Amino acid sequence: MFESTVGPGEFYQVVGVGAHSKPWPTDNHFDPELLEHGDRRNVLDKYRYWKIEAIVADLDTKRNDLQIAIENWQHDLNIGSVVRTANAFNVSAVHIVGKRDWNKRGAMVTDRYLTVHHHATIDEFKKWCDKENLPIIGIDNLPISKQLESATLPKKCVMLFGQEGAGMSDEGVAACSVVLAISQYGSTRSMNASAAGAIAMYAWAMQHLNLINHPKN
Repeated sequence: MFESTVGPGEFYQVVGVGAHSKPWPTDNHFDPELLEHGDRRNVLDKYRYWKIEAIVADLDTKRNDLQIAIENWQHDLNIGSVVRTANAFNVSAVHIVGKRDWNKRGAMVTDRYLTVHHHATIDEFKKWCDKENLPIIGIDNLPISKQLESATLPKKCVMLFGQEGAGMSDEGVAACSVVLAISQYGSTRSMNASAAGAIAMYAWAMQHLNLINHPKN
């Protein structure tokens, strides 16, 4: 939803909605501050004026079985973009493996709507996954990789992504049940990590979500 403001020789769009007309709704999930001042967040119309914790609670009722993990050894700028895509697919959780602090700029605050776990090492992450009986599916363009497009992806799994440029660490590769690569047809060896993340998550969704009748809200 947009509000348009037009001045002499200019036109631009403002995301969101302004203050809610009175009388205000009284349900507990509404945020009085947002009702008074407007809601400019990048959220579905269904969640306009909702408190963050109320949005999270609603999302928790329909999380998908997919989880996402990202290696964080170099404060990669792409991590935030992968997290933002993970929010779009409403994954069960995101795992940051390596440094606890990660570059959240690209996430555009979508991490607030997700469960985010931290694991200091690949070994710690692998033990967590084994305990939860979650296979780790690596996404990288390696000699051992199989083709993502023809792979049967487990409904309940964790997709592991490496660093931009360097790709997955040797330890990360060793922790995976399988490593899958996205077929490419141009001259470059690999694609941007955030783009690869979006393609891989969509490939999982094509197998496990009803994309034709899947509700938007």
